[in-house]
Amino acid sequence: MKELINRQNNVRVFSDLKHLAGLDVVSFKGHPNVRATHRTTLEITKENYLTPRGDCIIGVSADKGLADLNQELKQIIRSRDSVILVLLVDELGEYDLIVGRGDPRLELSDDRRIIIRKSTHISRNTLAINSTKSAADIKRSLIENLRRGVGARAYIVGLVMPASL
Repeated sequence: MKELINRQNNVRVFSDLKHLAGLDVVSFKGHPNVRATHRTTLEITKENYLTPRGDCIIGVSADKGLADLNQELKQIIRSRDSVILVLLVDELGEYDLIVGRGDPRLELSDDRRIIIRKSTHISRNTLAINSTKSAADIKRSLIENLRRGVGARAYIVGLVMPASL
């Protein structure tokens, strides 16, 4: 009986979290010039070209910039103590996960770019700060696929844990 009560409490807690979680999906594709060697940032852009100098860019021709993300997700990202999960999945099944932090100061207003940062630097194109990974840290098998022009998606999940948990 106690186990059933715990399960019901867990269901209730996760049910409550539905109101504190947001999701959006960004589709993009790779490019032959993807280098992914930048040690502090990772970028996905709506631009359809990439020069070798863009060593933080892992994807081009994105269908969304930060300004295009849904408002519920943006509100969650701007919450104190928010956590942002970014699951990168290519169409061949390679994937990687990045965990970062949100911040009330994030503008999320850039209409072309989405940038994840290991640092705490905030600008209009920043999605997350204090991230666990930059472009250089992404699985090389995923980067190789992106260099071949494979399509991919970034599943962006924002979570805020209530103080009562």
